[in-house]
Amino acid sequence: MDQQNNPYRSPDAAIVDYALDGELAGRGERLAAAIVDGLILLAILLPVMFFGGYFSQVMDAATTGRPMTLMTELALGLVSLVVFFAIQSYPLYATAQTWGKRLLKMRIVGLDGQRLSFGRLIALRYLPMQGVGLVPWIGPLLSIVNVLLIFRADHRCGHDLIAGTKVVKA
Repeated sequence: MDQQNNPYRSPDAAIVDYALDGELAGRGERLAAAIVDGLILLAILLPVMFFGGYFSQVMDAATTGRPMTLMTELALGLVSLVVFFAIQSYPLYATAQTWGKRLLKMRIVGLDGQRLSFGRLIALRYLPMQGVGLVPWIGPLLSIVNVLLIFRADHRCGHDLIAGTKVVKA
């Protein structure tokens, strides 16, 4: 029987090389950029959490043995999201880079290698996964799955798959 007419053969699939329009950034480089971005966020959030009373609520909950309220946790998540966008909006708008990516010479592009609009970066690359991360119990699990997808051959995380982006060396 001819292989082309064999109904049991595997289907044809297009193989796409996502690195055609720029060399893909390495996993270690992307991790380092995420750590830089996280440290910047932490440096701003810790004083906000202290002066906003979050730490005193944590201590009260620990001494009374009751858990933090869902509203308190969601409020911290929303404040974190607002602070993240306040910090990262300018470099994302100007160069499609976060501060960490800028420092490590990487940029976010579409699969065709073209620059994306600021709205697409925010609405598709950041908001979905940031929002999912706020969901109790399942959010942290999905956030881990999101970043573990970087071990695919094309080095794209879940947020890259959602937004149709890749991170390349600048």
